[in-house]
Amino acid sequence: MGSKAVQSNSRFDTLKWLVVFVLIAVGVVGNQYFSAESLLYRVLALVGLAIVAAFVALQTLRGQRFAALLKEARVEIRKVVWPTRPELVQTTVIVVVFVLVVSLLLWGMDSIISWLVAGFIG
Repeated sequence: MGSKAVQSNSRFDTLKWLVVFVLIAVGVVGNQYFSAESLLYRVLALVGLAIVAAFVALQTLRGQRFAALLKEARVEIRKVVWPTRPELVQTTVIVVVFVLVVSLLLWGMDSIISWLVAGFIG
């Protein structure tokens, strides 16, 4: 009995995704067709179509899963302990110094190898 509900839901989901793709296609073709119109009007129309397409997409099973994923990601981002400004500056200085040291080492090795190759080649 549960499989029938999922199957009918997937039929409507397919129809909803078709509507989303049609809305996107209308936006692309309409933007090309009305290229002589003001950019402001075209952008407003595209934003309106994008909002409608997103609303329709969120009504599908995958859209609801995606919305749940975004909510969970937002909760996880709130758990992150962001570095303070002094920690950020200190880490940045360490990275810059390390990059400079490694670049000098690579430059030195390249110079020695090219000197040796030039000596062999003559």
